[in-house]
Amino acid sequence: MGYVVQTGNTTLELQCDRVRFAPAGYEDSQEIVSRQGLSFRFMKNGSTETGAFQAGSTNAKISIVDNYPVEVRFFDQRDYDFVLDQIVRNATLNLSKVEQDITYGIFSLKGSSAAIKSLRAACGIGASSAQTMEAPEGIVYCGRGAVKRVIKYAILTQPDGQWDALVTVNGDTVRAMTAYSFFGNTQPPAGFKVALLGEDQSEFLVFNEGSRHWIEFGDYTYEQCN
Repeated sequence: MGYVVQTGNTTLELQCDRVRFAPAGYEDSQEIVSRQGLSFRFMKNGSTETGAFQAGSTNAKISIVDNYPVEVRFFDQRDYDFVLDQIVRNATLNLSKVEQDITYGIFSLKGSSAAIKSLRAACGIGASSAQTMEAPEGIVYCGRGAVKRVIKYAILTQPDGQWDALVTVNGDTVRAMTAYSFFGNTQPPAGFKVALLGEDQSEFLVFNEGSRHWIEFGDYTYEQCN
């Protein structure tokens, strides 16, 4: 069970809890395993990087399987959820050497949204994440930017495929997917709880710290207002 993408003589396979990557040469596989590192760089287009995740010995088991492909098995499903979320939202995936601008393989992600949705449904990925945070019943967020907005959201107990949340802005509702590891390996800001990634490409970052509840959307912060 998996989603396979091939570019030239490199192959990427996404499975339920791991990634398998066959680079162009066996020596590349050896290098990735010996260094215990592989960088996932997500590109909005061919030149704009929108996110990254560095797999290494602290968050994944990296090994050679079946005599050739590199297998990255994630210790924390939330890390893999982040990788899948970024694959859905971006156009290109660049697998490269950690902390170096040396590429092992570049993959087009066209059509990945439907494929990841099917993979998640078959594997049950995201079901546990959707249960880790209760919907904030009655909490409404307000703020004033160029346009005054009233925002509220809910985490669904029964996800619609990859969409496991709803976000309503000024009465208009969109489906969204949760991303609990939105910042990848980077330490998240204080109070961060979850990112809500809308099907219309919107991004809402949900925070609460002590008695304060707020959402960051675009360049503005929306505080609890009820």
